[in-house]
Amino acid sequence: MQYRKFGTLDWEVSALGFGCMRLPTKNVAIDEKEATQMLHYAIEHGVNYVDTAYSYHNGQSEPFVGRALKGAYRAKVKLATKMPSWLINEAADFDRYFNEQLERLQTDIIDFYLLHTLNDRWWPKLKELGVLDWLEKQMANGRIGYAGFSFHDKYSVFEEIVDAYDWTFCQIQYNYMDINNQAGLKGLKHAASKGMAIVVMEPLLGGNLVNPPAPIQTLWNSAETQRTPVDWALQWVWNHPEVSVALSGMSNFDQTVANVESAERAVSGVFTEAELRLVEQVRKKYQELRPIPCTWCGYCLPCPQGVAIPVNFDNYNKGFMFDNPTGARGEYSWMAEAHRLGIAPVDGRAVNCIQCGVCEEKCPQNIPVSRWMPIVHDVLGDGKPYQTAL
Repeated sequence: MQYRKFGTLDWEVSALGFGCMRLPTKNVAIDEKEATQMLHYAIEHGVNYVDTAYSYHNGQSEPFVGRALKGAYRAKVKLATKMPSWLINEAADFDRYFNEQLERLQTDIIDFYLLHTLNDRWWPKLKELGVLDWLEKQMANGRIGYAGFSFHDKYSVFEEIVDAYDWTFCQIQYNYMDINNQAGLKGLKHAASKGMAIVVMEPLLGGNLVNPPAPIQTLWNSAETQRTPVDWALQWVWNHPEVSVALSGMSNFDQTVANVESAERAVSGVFTEAELRLVEQVRKKYQELRPIPCTWCGYCLPCPQGVAIPVNFDNYNKGFMFDNPTGARGEYSWMAEAHRLGIAPVDGRAVNCIQCGVCEEKCPQNIPVSRWMPIVHDVLGDGKPYQTAL
């Protein structure tokens, strides 16, 4: 296992972190036998960072982690979990959820505590309720080791949050397809310039980079050094010296073994110019496979009906680009569920488009949004075959 500095701390983190969001399941519940075997194997082979959250696996992840780390395993790792930002309605909720998390995880201290999925909605609310003072208090009394946040929004919001407090670390979505999405490369650089540790989530883009379509695999096959698509994606992330740890949400034991083996070669700055160009070619080829030429510029927003136009197009495109319609349909259905749970302010699915055409007047790509939206819903909502042109 390779190890890296964790920001300014006098501690080194394993290049691979164990993400507990996609554990194996059986009859809807976590398959504890296999999941425990996976987690113990990873720790025994050098993984020392375990990441979970209040909401993962419908609340089952934290209790599982607490049971799996009992005994000697807890002392071998740093444990990270996250405050459910969308459930916080008053200052008293900080302690209420945190105390529940300590009980679930069977621990007296959370080594690395994150404010979960910060964006321009949750961050102002938490800040107004005094979350920064609360974090300081918990660190002073030894219940939290270090404070950080995970992030899902545009770069300007990320910069605002980074600059608002002396964070130890942040967690961002980053992979070779997302260099300009959310925090992106610019955010990675900005956080690192502040001395923050960078925890990367979705290095495999939710598994979408695992089984590439033929045109992409042909490019990978042209490389002088042969790697699996998974290894290409992970090594590309680890090639960045700013990255402290890459989380992998492993779903079976074989994935755990493969990822641990990959992490043994996790050295930054070793990609050749030819390899960097090849990754750029792969990115461009994937983008050429998009049926809808949306660049996520956001000029179409806000939609009068609350439709998340770029998100719908992105889900649709990913389902086709990565040959993963099941995953895209799951993301689409989650948009409605997130609204039901209060995580999202509206149901932003394409089905709510009324074809008013307001967005089309503002789209620099001249995308006929009103014609595409019913198709997006037919494919992602009703399971119809993909359509790649109007």
